[in-house]
Amino acid sequence: MLQRYFRLTRMEFILYLREPSGFFFTLIFPLLLMMLFGSIWGNDPFPGENFGYIDFAVSAFIGMVILTSGIMGLTTSIAAYREKGILRRFKASPISPLLVLTAELSSLFLITVAGMILLLVAGALVFGMRFYGSILEVFLAFVLSTLSISALGFIPASLAPTARSGMIIANAMYFPMLFLSGAALPREMLPPFLSTFSEVLPLTQVIELLRGLWLGGHLWEFPVQIAVLCGVTVAGFAIAAKYFRWE
Repeated sequence: MLQRYFRLTRMEFILYLREPSGFFFTLIFPLLLMMLFGSIWGNDPFPGENFGYIDFAVSAFIGMVILTSGIMGLTTSIAAYREKGILRRFKASPISPLLVLTAELSSLFLITVAGMILLLVAGALVFGMRFYGSILEVFLAFVLSTLSISALGFIPASLAPTARSGMIIANAMYFPMLFLSGAALPREMLPPFLSTFSEVLPLTQVIELLRGLWLGGHLWEFPVQIAVLCGVTVAGFAIAAKYFRWE
């Protein structure tokens, strides 16, 4: 069982890396944005603070990686497998369907980790990025954040009959969160009504949680964000389990 799991995870990981758009938007695009905005704003500490732009914004770029893999990657991948009949063949094979989905989720988690590592290495080497939190707490928040966004992505992935329809649904979820949560643009730039609306978006909670922990906060200081992300995780996987279609 474990051997099959690792083989499937490795296969899905390699297939994702071979997909140009998935590779670019998950691993390269957030890094390019960090380099662009970092070259504009630098990372000198803000007046009266001990952190600079990159220290403050790295959580947003990590959130972008989590969003891309959890929504775009997961939805389009599973929808494409359904359209091509691969899921139906998996269901009829000796391999457990749960094993297939777990391997898919694991491969996307590894991609997300790789994207985060690229951001952290670039931030440290190019901009002298500072870290004031607990590595363990940030990692636990990262895992929870990845699970919650992936659970959200499993909902359209469970229903979309084709890769094209999966892409349409994924885009409808992806771009509002990308532009309203603070991942691509600071929330302070939004008009009041959009800023208020953005507070209900899961990615907003992801970015606020990761930013708070990165700058020295602790998990117990963010009960709302943790509760929302836990709720999204449970609800997303529950809905996906109930309505998942193999063909």
